[in-house]
Amino acid sequence: MLLTRATEYALLSLDAIRRSDKPVGAEQLANELNIPKSFLAKILQNLAKEGILESRKGAHGGFVLIKDINDISVQSVIIAAEGKPPAVFDCTGYMDTCPNGAIGTCVISPFLAKFQTRIDEFLNGLTLGDIL
Repeated sequence: MLLTRATEYALLSLDAIRRSDKPVGAEQLANELNIPKSFLAKILQNLAKEGILESRKGAHGGFVLIKDINDISVQSVIIAAEGKPPAVFDCTGYMDTCPNGAIGTCVISPFLAKFQTRIDEFLNGLTLGDIL
């Protein structure tokens, strides 16, 4: 799975939110980052569901970070934005499924599983603090 614009927008939004000294609304972020508001709102809600952001209501409401950027893994942002963990190949995200129906007989399956594990470890160890 390639990372999509959802992950890009999530990372850009988190950077803008962390730099703000007050809650940031979806409309303000959408305008600032030139992102479609409806798409961004869904991403922000997903980030809130994952416990990365908090949504505050009211006249001065908006989104705020509820974790330190050094405690937010890039993997958790990707999962929130994409709705699933990143998979190097179609079969590595879900080892019980194989697009070719070759579970148990695929000669490259062990390599793919190890490769996926390394990618997951890297993304889990990489924090927003490392990239922002």
